[in-house]
Amino acid sequence: MAQYDYDLFTIGAGSGGVRASRHAARLGARVAAAEERYLGGTCVNAGCIPKKLFSYAAHYGEDIADAAGYGWHGTRQSFDWRALVANKDREIARLNGVYAKLLADAGVTLLRGRATLIDAHTVEIDGRRISARYVLVATGGWPARQSIPGAEFAISSNEAFHLSQLPRRVLVVGGGYIAVEFASIFNGLGVDSTIVYRGERLLREFDADLGAFLAGEMQKKGVHIRFHSIIERIVRAADGRALRATLADGAALDADCVMYATGRAPNTRGLGLEDAGVNLAANGAVVVDAEFRSSVPSVYAVGDVIDRVLLTPVALAEGMVVAENLFGSGGRSIDYEGIPTAIFSNPNVGTVGLSETKARERGGEIDVYRTSFVPLRHQLTGSGERTLMKLVVERRSDRVVGVHVVGPDAGEIIQGFAVALKCGASKRQFDATIGIHPTIAEELVTMRDVVS
Repeated sequence: MAQYDYDLFTIGAGSGGVRASRHAARLGARVAAAEERYLGGTCVNAGCIPKKLFSYAAHYGEDIADAAGYGWHGTRQSFDWRALVANKDREIARLNGVYAKLLADAGVTLLRGRATLIDAHTVEIDGRRISARYVLVATGGWPARQSIPGAEFAISSNEAFHLSQLPRRVLVVGGGYIAVEFASIFNGLGVDSTIVYRGERLLREFDADLGAFLAGEMQKKGVHIRFHSIIERIVRAADGRALRATLADGAALDADCVMYATGRAPNTRGLGLEDAGVNLAANGAVVVDAEFRSSVPSVYAVGDVIDRVLLTPVALAEGMVVAENLFGSGGRSIDYEGIPTAIFSNPNVGTVGLSETKARERGGEIDVYRTSFVPLRHQLTGSGERTLMKLVVERRSDRVVGVHVVGPDAGEIIQGFAVALKCGASKRQFDATIGIHPTIAEELVTMRDVVS
C-alpha cells in the first residue's frame, strides 16, 4: 500500500502548476491539482491573454484612421464594448476547457476547491485531508490594493476585464507595465485616459530610455500623464457614478473609473503555509532555493508566488524543473539571465538583456547604440509615431548584452534577438548580418555609430 495518496499535490492550476503537474504525471507520478478559481491562472483569465485581446481591439481605431493615408476613405465604424467582453469571455472559457483536458489527458486528478497546507505532507480541501509525498504551491499573485480613503471605489486589472460599460474617463494609477498597457487600451478605445504616477518616469525597472520615449509617444496619442503625483482619497459624486480623486498637491481629478496598477502581491494568505513551517518573505512570497524547495523539504513553490520573475514562460520553466528534478533524471535548473519581455502598450515595448544602467553597474566599459525614426508605415499616415531601438555592447568582449525596442510588434522582434543574446552574439556578428529591407527590425543590424 502506498505511503501517500499522491506523489505530488499541486495547489493552484495556473501556468506553473499545470505544467509541473502534467510533466510529473508523464514521468509516472500520481498527481492531483487543486484550483479554487479558474484554470490557467492569471495569464489565461486576468492577464496575458485577455490583455492582449484588448490590446488588439484598441489598435483597430488607429489602424482605420491611418488607412486614409493609403487611400481608404468613407469607412464608418463603431465600437461595441459589450461585444468585445463577450467574445473575450468565450475565448477564455475555451482555454479553461483546454487546460482541463490537458490535465485529464496527462492523468492528473483535478480537484475544485480551496486547498490549504496542514503539515509537510498533508493538504485539506473541502474538509477532506489528502496526503502527498511532495506539495507544490503555485497560487500566483493578486493585485495589490491601496489603503486610502475611498479605495473601495477603485478597481484593479482583474475587474477591468469585466466592466459592464466602457467609462468615458479613466485614471490609471501606476507607472509599470500593467499601467501603461491599460492606459493604452482605454485610450485606444476612445476613453479619456490619464496615468497618475508617483515616480519621475514610466517603466522604472527597465532601461531608462524606454520609459521616457514611451511616455512621449503615449502623450502624442492623447494619454495624459501626471508624474510625481499621489492620490490621497477618492470620493463618489452625488450622482452616484462619477469619482473624484484628490492628489497630495491638492489637485482634483474627475473620472468615471479609477484603476490601480501598482503591483501584485504573492497569493499566500490563508494557505496555512506559516503554520506548516514554510518561511515567507515580508511580502508573503514563498522563500525557495535554486531547486524551488521551501524551508520544509517536501514543499516546493514556483511562479509568481515566489516573486522572482513574474512572467508566464518563467513559471512554465520553473514547473518543468520541479517535475524533472523530483520524478525525472534531475539536474535541471533555470538561467534567469537574458529573459525577454514584451509590454503591449501602444506603441509596444520589447526588451532583453541588460539596461544601460545595469551594464555600467556591472563594471567595464560599454558602448551604446541608439536610433529613433519614423517607420515607413507612418510616412504616409501623418501620425508622426516614432520607433526607438537601442543596443548595449560590452566593449572588451564586443558582446551585445542588451537589446531594447519601442515600436510596432516590438515583442515579435525581440524574441529572435533574445536567442542571439543567449548564444553570446557579438556586435560584429550583428553588423555582419544582412538586414531585411524595408523592415523596422533591420535597424538593429545596421546601427554603426556609438552614441555614448
